[in-house]
Amino acid sequence: MAKSSAPTGSALSRADRRVYELLKRQVQQERTTLKLIASENFASSAVLEATGSIFTNKYAEGYPGARYYEGNEIVDQLENLAVERLKALFGSEHANVQPYSGSPANQAVYRALLRPGDKVMGLALPEGGHLTHGWGVNFSGTDYQSVPYGVHEKTQQIDYDRLRDTAKRERPKLIWVGGTAYPRIFDYTAMAEIALEVEAYLVADIAHISGLIVAGAHPNPVPCCDVVTSTSHKSIRGPRGGFILSNKEDRYQALYHPKSKHNLARRIDRAVFPQLQGGPHMNTIAALAVALQEAATPSFRAYGQQIVKNAKALAQALQDRGFDLVTGGTDNHILILDLRDRPLSGKAYAERMAKAGIITNFNMVPGDPRDPAVTSGIRLGTPAVTSMGMREEQMDQIAAFIATVFTHPDDPDVHSCVRRAVADFCSSFQVPGIPGS
Repeated sequence: MAKSSAPTGSALSRADRRVYELLKRQVQQERTTLKLIASENFASSAVLEATGSIFTNKYAEGYPGARYYEGNEIVDQLENLAVERLKALFGSEHANVQPYSGSPANQAVYRALLRPGDKVMGLALPEGGHLTHGWGVNFSGTDYQSVPYGVHEKTQQIDYDRLRDTAKRERPKLIWVGGTAYPRIFDYTAMAEIALEVEAYLVADIAHISGLIVAGAHPNPVPCCDVVTSTSHKSIRGPRGGFILSNKEDRYQALYHPKSKHNLARRIDRAVFPQLQGGPHMNTIAALAVALQEAATPSFRAYGQQIVKNAKALAQALQDRGFDLVTGGTDNHILILDLRDRPLSGKAYAERMAKAGIITNFNMVPGDPRDPAVTSGIRLGTPAVTSMGMREEQMDQIAAFIATVFTHPDDPDVHSCVRRAVADFCSSFQVPGIPGS
């Protein structure tokens, strides 16, 4: 089977030279840059092999034992294997591995639990939340009534007291807990108490922190929540897909409407298929099964713990060099540089760092005075560099690279010099999934 990095003489190189050349360029970029985008990682060679396997060819509309196509005996076993591994890792009663990614998984939750126009609460996007948690430009903010909650002005952390007051006043039907740019631990117990008070569903979006949860580096929301959603890549190092965990029964329907149907798991499954999707991507499910097997090992637990150690070390090294961080630090894999007092925007600094081989993304910060298209922040993450084998001591060098670019933001010669130094620095580490790196 051809490797995903397309070695010389591969079928891809013979069939499509242009795509092959682009792939080679991407391989070179991955080998020689610092991937500090918090939502990116490196999948293993085994995960990549499963992703590019002949499971790509199989149509399997429906669920195991209830397909609409014949010849699914093998992929039924495959999907059941992924489901059982996922349930075991997170201690969940039910799992669905068919969502195409995290946003479709969240959309399925809305369809399963709510009706259009119902009220939802989620962390506001400028303060670390996700588009699908009720932001106005997304379906979740147009099809549903959104009441965002925020962070404390001084601590920049979720203000649970204010959240409770808002929930009691607004009485949402669903509360999201999770985000894409929140560098602190979520208090699932406090959120569950608030949700219970107002009779709202509590849904955790763990797309960013799923690997940290498996590793024991972040609390597990499953015991506290009705539903949990996630992507299957990012910190858990799987393929680009999604999954949903849930209780089997709907606690509110069982409590207040005992004679009605209250099978929550069935409603989740029906929302994924047939309401929102057709046939699942069996190659992605195969790769997810492999990633879950890898995540169940002691080495993965050590990896997840190291992600957080590296993030804390990088935070300290940056603060030592005069950088301000949102919330003053991190508890997970995410750091947000607060650039409100800097002369350039987050986008401008991110572009300059990319030229120096430091790959990040610009990001809003709480109270951001700049336009969302440029922002006053930069988001950093440590999952990928940790996958390369970097530890705390390397975080100081990464901080030094970043500081050099910030000190000379308009000097392309400095950027070129840092780019060469970054490439040399990365050459000492192995990039997972890229043979010979």
